Amino acid sequence: MPGFKKALSFLLRIVISAAFLVLLFKLNKIDLLVLVNDIKGADRLLLALGFLIFSLSYVLGFWRWQMLVKAAGINAPLKKLISSFCGGIFFSIFLPSTIGGDLVRTADIVSHTQKAKQVIATVFLDRLSGYIGLVIIVLIAVLLGGTIISDKIVFFSVAIITTLLAVILLLLFNNFIYARITRFLSVPGAGKIREMIKDMHREIHVFRNQKNIIIANLVLSFIIQVIFPLSVYLIGLSLGVKIKFSYFLIFLPIISAITLLPISIGGLGLREGLFVVYFAKAGVIKQLALAMSLLSFSSMVFYSAIGGVIYVFTVHHRRVQPDQPSPV
Repeated sequence: MPGFKKALSFLLRIVISAAFLVLLFKLNKIDLLVLVNDIKGADRLLLALGFLIFSLSYVLGFWRWQMLVKAAGINAPLKKLISSFCGGIFFSIFLPSTIGGDLVRTADIVSHTQKAKQVIATVFLDRLSGYIGLVIIVLIAVLLGGTIISDKIVFFSVAIITTLLAVILLLLFNNFIYARITRFLSVPGAGKIREMIKDMHREIHVFRNQKNIIIANLVLSFIIQVIFPLSVYLIGLSLGVKIKFSYFLIFLPIISAITLLPISIGGLGLREGLFVVYFAKAGVIKQLALAMSLLSFSSMVFYSAIGGVIYVFTVHHRRVQPDQPSPV
């Protein structure tokens, strides 16, 4: 029954992704042939440069997570960490949002180390530091972006992702609020949830004395969150889109935050719609905004395929034991 529910959930998200794309083409009256010609006519040198720069986000992302793993005292071979990280990249394309990939690498390392609490904490902190970097980039870009923030949708988007970060940080690091939450969860039936929150809180607070690791993680997160907008900026230039880089620094972190919602496969469909909506505010025609999104997604697919190959050739499968004869 659980397997059936997972399959049904997966099919539902495929349908949602397809529906998003169909609605996007219909509502915006996008000509598929013209779209294909726009992509074919892209400057290949700029496009290749955009793809190449994007690969740095994975390299730095792995380094960031490896720091946390070592700081948590998790003894896992480098080969195993690379394999799990690559598996996470690969499955994030097929599972709902990047969270699906996080679950894969978590399960993979837990099965190897048997340190579930510590591994979950490292993956959570890895994702949290990335989100902090994302919000910092948005706020800096807003300060430099001038009149962009005057748009109501952009303003509320920035306000929501910033408020969400503030709430998460208060829940995790403010002892008064944490005590209130655990007291609230003392009601009957909430025991497992309360213990899970306590365990997570305990493991995360281990890193309080690892200030150098935290600072290094935040610096890497900042760099990573600049790399993606820079990559898409170059992809946009290859298509003839010439707008200020500050638009990319504001729009792409917002789009990345929204596509974390697990409602479609790899954010497909949802991300393309958001590209069209937000970049229209910078004067980019819908067809080129969609082309930018599809090309940036294709770079993700390209590197996830490489990650999948690495994962397949490095993962260790359990040896199947021969059937034992039944006692007479």
